[in-house]
Amino acid sequence: MSIFEYNGSALVSMVGKNCLAIASDRRLGVQLQTIATDFQRISKIHDRVFLGLSGLATDAQTLYQRLVFRHKLYQLREERDMKPETFANLVSALLYEKRFGPYFCQPVIAGLGDEDKPFICTMDSIGAKELAKDFVVAGTASESLYGACESMFKEDMEPEELFEMVSQALLSSVDRDCLSGWGGHVYVVTPTEVEERILKGRMD
Repeated sequence: MSIFEYNGSALVSMVGKNCLAIASDRRLGVQLQTIATDFQRISKIHDRVFLGLSGLATDAQTLYQRLVFRHKLYQLREERDMKPETFANLVSALLYEKRFGPYFCQPVIAGLGDEDKPFICTMDSIGAKELAKDFVVAGTASESLYGACESMFKEDMEPEELFEMVSQALLSSVDRDCLSGWGGHVYVVTPTEVEERILKGRMD
């Protein structure tokens, strides 16, 4: 078993019309044994930028703390919040810095940039970015997430429809992966508000 699959995870982010959604499962396991069913994989950096970390849970928590520290320094120096593109560059640089002993994480960055344009991207454990205009996926359920998102995605979805799409894609995908699941956690980000919802899924 790969170290990336040790704790299990499923992450997906999808764009809509001037809005975006980022969702994750809630299971924390040690290989096939479930440890917790309310694990938080998605973190708010500020009101318009969210970070999801799949992979090894201990590395994810360490990386998150370092990124929060770097963002707070940026806020003090620049007196403004980071744009999602800038934050993605920061994550990429931080991961590449540790390329010879990497954090075993696959981050997903989602945020609203200038003129409320949605930005989503994912990267590997050494910071090689993959930008997308429709959706990005990460984690042990990524193969089934690709299939579900590919068949469900439509352009210019409104926030409510986007929530429905990303939730259905997540729930149907984690049912096909024994290392992730146990419900879901969805954030829908619009220019005016951030909506957070908990999904109930199969508890097995």
